[in-house]
Amino acid sequence: MVNEREKSWTGHIHLGSKVDIDVLLNQLCKAFNKSPFFQHNGMNMRVVDGQIEAHIDMQPYMIGNVAFQILHGGVAATILDSIGGIVAMGELYKKATPDDLPETIKKVSRLATVDMRVDYLAPGRGKSFTAHAETLRLGRKGCTMRMTLVNDENKPIATAIASYAY
Repeated sequence: MVNEREKSWTGHIHLGSKVDIDVLLNQLCKAFNKSPFFQHNGMNMRVVDGQIEAHIDMQPYMIGNVAFQILHGGVAATILDSIGGIVAMGELYKKATPDDLPETIKKVSRLATVDMRVDYLAPGRGKSFTAHAETLRLGRKGCTMRMTLVNDENKPIATAIASYAY
């Protein structure tokens, strides 16, 4: 049985019914945006053109290299990991049938990062940063995602590949 907490996390999905993916993606973003960690760091998930993206504005406390005033690599890694996970959740729901929903809800609630590699491509200069993710593989027990972080000039700052288990 699905409890009220799971329903709010998943957009109040009614088992046995077709999922409205737009509502669901917005509900996932809303849930992530309520995270105290995301709120503390000013991270924001949003749906743009049917895809989830992560956004963060540069803040003085995010500077990792004081001499060059650039974004800390840990902030970049965090936003990349976060967008990979939430997009993976959305992809699980997109492929779910009404009969699969109970199992899909379990998978989403258990999704966790197993491994991630980050490649820093350029210094983290910019007023804001946006991250996107794409699915490389979506399997029965896990998935592999590729993520990219760009600055406000659309210059790639970092990429990552991560494995998530569920």
